[in-house]
Amino acid sequence: MTQAQQCEIAWFSALCDDDYEFLGVPDPQLQSSWEHCRNIVLRAEEGGFDNILLPSGYQLGLDTTVFAAAMAPLLRRMKLLWATRIGEDWPPQLARRIATLDRILGPNADGTAGRLNVNIISSDMPGQAMPGGPRYGRATEVMKIVRQLLNGESIDHQGEHYQLKLDPPRIKTISGKCPPFYFGGLSHEARECAAEGCDVYLMWPDTMDKVRENIADLTERAAKYGRTLKFGYRVHVIVRETEDEARAYADRLLSKLDDEKGRAIREASLDAKNYGVQRQAELRGAADGDGFVEENLWTGIGRARSGCGAAIVGTPDQVLAKLRAYQAEGIEAFILSGYPHVNECDMFARYVLPHIEHGPLKFD
Repeated sequence: MTQAQQCEIAWFSALCDDDYEFLGVPDPQLQSSWEHCRNIVLRAEEGGFDNILLPSGYQLGLDTTVFAAAMAPLLRRMKLLWATRIGEDWPPQLARRIATLDRILGPNADGTAGRLNVNIISSDMPGQAMPGGPRYGRATEVMKIVRQLLNGESIDHQGEHYQLKLDPPRIKTISGKCPPFYFGGLSHEARECAAEGCDVYLMWPDTMDKVRENIADLTERAAKYGRTLKFGYRVHVIVRETEDEARAYADRLLSKLDDEKGRAIREASLDAKNYGVQRQAELRGAADGDGFVEENLWTGIGRARSGCGAAIVGTPDQVLAKLRAYQAEGIEAFILSGYPHVNECDMFARYVLPHIEHGPLKFD
């Protein structure tokens, strides 16, 4: 197989109590804590990953901003993909917070840019519910406002959700520009928001034909705004020396799961009814008796998790081949995870990462 071009490989820190030895069985040793989540991030940097997602949820887990600020001085080179919930923020404050975090984290290897990426979540305000159209419209406005402010421009924004006339913040990012926005969503409104506002469109696991279809659709939508997007793929991974070992470990993860408990976990999520979650349920329904919906893509994770609900399962060569197949379709960034997160981080770093050309995404 020919060598694919470079891609960004990120890991995941379980800030929202999403770490298990057996899916659906809470483990006090794996609950979100400063110490546990810090250790995941440090292990990812030691393992050679380029980036790490710090997720955000207002009901569970640690505060993402405080955690990111505490981690930043501990890291030497890795980027942080810091998630922020738009429903809980105000654009000028968000711009200031991004610039401050970027400064604390410090420059990349050549000193030309910072090491902060931003995962925009089009969330509700806690305790309130906004229909999808206005909610994504608000997220689009936020990305435009923050980008303009962090690019050092004054703004006179008169939109549906915000009316602002402001000078840019005094604190600037290291590059003097807005960091990249990573964003995901499958509804029409979410896709339009991504096409107009983000830099990296993130997908949850799906069949290869759907990945291809989504990339074509978002490319066309972005072109209408005179923009181009990069594409990322969020998926779990189980890699072992043999395929039998990898499948046996997948079975072990589910070996203590009660179906009712799994359903309760899925339905408790704030995004339990959105398009992306529904698509993950469709994948499980289309899977074979072992939970595989296509070669090496296992949907069992989604039985006890809302959101990203599938894993690449196989040998190092099989996992590498799957990643390269996604790259051939246009994926340039991968956000990976596994259970428990520290253990699977080590497995991937040992068996796969040395054999794939990778590095932080580059932007014009």
